Amino acid sequence: MLSHSGMAERRPRHRERPETGGHGEGDRPNRDLRAKHDPPLPEAPGGNAMSARPGDWRTEAAELRAKRPRHILFLCVANSARSQMAEGIARSLAPQEVRVSSAGSYPASVRPQAIQVLYEIGIDISGHRSKGLDSIDAGSVDAVITLCAEEVCPVFLGRAHRVHWGLLDPAGVTGMEEIRLNAFRTVRDELCRRLKVLFENG
Repeated sequence: MLSHSGMAERRPRHRERPETGGHGEGDRPNRDLRAKHDPPLPEAPGGNAMSARPGDWRTEAAELRAKRPRHILFLCVANSARSQMAEGIARSLAPQEVRVSSAGSYPASVRPQAIQVLYEIGIDISGHRSKGLDSIDAGSVDAVITLCAEEVCPVFLGRAHRVHWGLLDPAGVTGMEEIRLNAFRTVRDELCRRLKVLFENG
């Protein structure tokens, strides 16, 4: 489905720039990437219910699509892997008028493996940087997608529609570099699958 070709074999089709919308963190390739015991999420501050069906991501994607959000924010802890890949993929799929951002509660730096595996599918996030929640205008965000699984996700206090897609952190995988890259590819492919449904591109 998605190519695992080396970086030298393809030129990226999309070069991402921070804070622009529209176009242009174990390795479990055959298993669901959601956390095993992902509990129902509570009522969010401001009266916006978070997802009551954490496993039913297709229904969540359809509900979010129906709301026609103009600014989608992806959240995880470090804003270094899952949320960065989600931001890059979403920007390549979203309509031009949709703004896409990502942030973390403890921003670190963008993982080189995240940059590489998106480059493999023609998306360049080499210009991205990890950002904290304080860099986001909460009032402008219509939808928040949290991606944490084993960690405690950041709390977003804005009045946005919330969805939780708990994906295991590929940055936590150890071993040979190819094993680590495959963990990032697995999460990348799952994000592609879900975001294509969200934006009706698959």
